[in-house]
Amino acid sequence: MSLFKPKYITFDCYGTLINFDMAGAARTQFADRINGNDMAAFVKDFAAYRLDEVLGAWKPYAEVVNNSVRRTCKKWKIVCHDEDCAAINHAVTTWGPHPDVPAGLSKVAREIPLVLLTNSMNDLITYHVPRLGAPIHAVCTAEQAQAYKPQMKAFEYMLDQLGCGPEEIMHVSSSMRYDLMTAHDMGIVHKVFVQRGHEPGTPFYQYHEIRDIGGLAGVLGL
Repeated sequence: MSLFKPKYITFDCYGTLINFDMAGAARTQFADRINGNDMAAFVKDFAAYRLDEVLGAWKPYAEVVNNSVRRTCKKWKIVCHDEDCAAINHAVTTWGPHPDVPAGLSKVAREIPLVLLTNSMNDLITYHVPRLGAPIHAVCTAEQAQAYKPQMKAFEYMLDQLGCGPEEIMHVSSSMRYDLMTAHDMGIVHKVFVQRGHEPGTPFYQYHEIRDIGGLAGVLGL
């Protein structure tokens, strides 16, 4: 893999590059209604509902969050206020990159164009791209594709926009379920799993594993 120079390096943004702290937002918002000993399970359910919400027809990301919050609260039999959904959606706009991201991206951006394939909205992603600290060649959002990852339609949209095939890119993500499993199914051979600790690796999907974005240059032999 280290000898392969992709036409583009494509990235998941939220979680991989941006410290997408949905768990922290939920912990803060529901600390008054969920016992501390139960919070880990509550947060896990919230994550599961967010994945479920993006598997169907496209809808605005705020609706994904709102529906996930309400379904989680229903399961836990607690009151959900509109303000809970609004607070978590606002929190999304405030998050910045993991500390390793600006320098790690900048190093590889000198050699290869960087592309984001993100489960974001056109307006929402504008909060985050300037915080990455490196030039981004193109951004492909779920709103543009009218599909969220892990749906293949999102990847198909990106490849069409870039005018290249799956064999010409390297896809980088910290998520097996949202990104790397689908990338494998799409025929994207060159994949990098950033082990951020929020998902276990699954070696069947054949990727190179790094601990942070600082390790990406080594994968590319730069």
